[in-house]
Amino acid sequence: MSREQRSDGVWAELVGQRRAVAVLRAAAEAAHAPGDARHAMTHAWLITGPPGSGRSNAARAFAAALLCERGGCGDCAICRTVASGAHPDVTLVRTELLSIGVDEARELANRAGMSPTIGSYQIIVIEDADRITERGADALLKSLEEPPPRTIWVLCAPTADDVIVTIRSRTRHVNLRTPTDADVARLLAGRDGIEPALAAHAARAAQGHIGRARALARDEEVRNARHRVLKVPAGLTSVAACLRAAEALVTSATADAERRTSELDAGELANLKEALGFGAKGARPRQAAAALKELEDQQKMRAKRLQRDALDAVLTELTTWYRDVLSVQLRAVDAGDLASATGGVGLINAELRDQVASAAASSTPEQTVRRVDAILAAREALERNVAPLLAMESLMLALADPDHS
Repeated sequence: MSREQRSDGVWAELVGQRRAVAVLRAAAEAAHAPGDARHAMTHAWLITGPPGSGRSNAARAFAAALLCERGGCGDCAICRTVASGAHPDVTLVRTELLSIGVDEARELANRAGMSPTIGSYQIIVIEDADRITERGADALLKSLEEPPPRTIWVLCAPTADDVIVTIRSRTRHVNLRTPTDADVARLLAGRDGIEPALAAHAARAAQGHIGRARALARDEEVRNARHRVLKVPAGLTSVAACLRAAEALVTSATADAERRTSELDAGELANLKEALGFGAKGARPRQAAAALKELEDQQKMRAKRLQRDALDAVLTELTTWYRDVLSVQLRAVDAGDLASATGGVGLINAELRDQVASAAASSTPEQTVRRVDAILAAREALERNVAPLLAMESLMLALADPDHS
């Protein structure tokens, strides 16, 4: 980590977020102030920003700054335990299911009524506040409106509109912006020691998503998987090819979800059986079947969400491809020198400049726009729980023939 990053303490990884950091830092300073000055500190916050902008990092940094005697130095035991998720006064909620329901919300409300264990504040961070159901929101309202004086809520979501209005109206809003490619590249080089050229490539490909950029920079297989997705449009030469491409993408997403959940599923099952009393004598307590069925349903929902997230990443990569094609068609970008005609960003997929130029020459801007619209429609279909294979087959056919989609 660079000297500049160390001097920024817990805020170091919030690249390009100067305004938001200033607001959160001032609030943390107010929280440490004596007497009535603490009234400047808000008890419920909503941190929003596009995927990869650092919402969760901002929430954890804020929590550390509230508890650290030096306002988030980044070096002390408090800052380190908050960052690792091990601090007893910081509750981190990140659902791997499709929603946060009323039962979990009630547990959080009960947690909010407790006193801090070792610190000045108890902080509850909900990283997926956009997944709180209406009944879950109802269970949280009283605690959000009138929390104990030492309890602070920090909610995170992509946008304020993604959060149920009764919740967002009771919070102070801080918005993060998409970091620039240069900001992300500097972070990768300074924090992770990534070679500058690779850091720049990963930052450009990730389009401001810090986690995605880090994965691309550190893992060659992630880069190869992305390259395979970008080759899909050129292979959509027949109906059969479209159907094969859709099946391959869904199969890959399903395998990725299974890989990420298999060990977790096994551990959860073992822990539940132990809690239910499945012992050496083979005891099977009453109502065990119901508990096992509930766990199985939750695990299926988690796998479904992860599969959908993997397909959403595919759609994002395809969007960058057609963005590049359209940019060349409109002469906003010169595919030969990668420069933007308006002085802005050039090609996202600069390493595929020849293929981009060829695709641009073989279609019209109107067709490219219709292809982008088809990608957006596929994303909406997946959000409506349309069968993934059906949604992707429809998309592949539309990409192959946008005039008849």
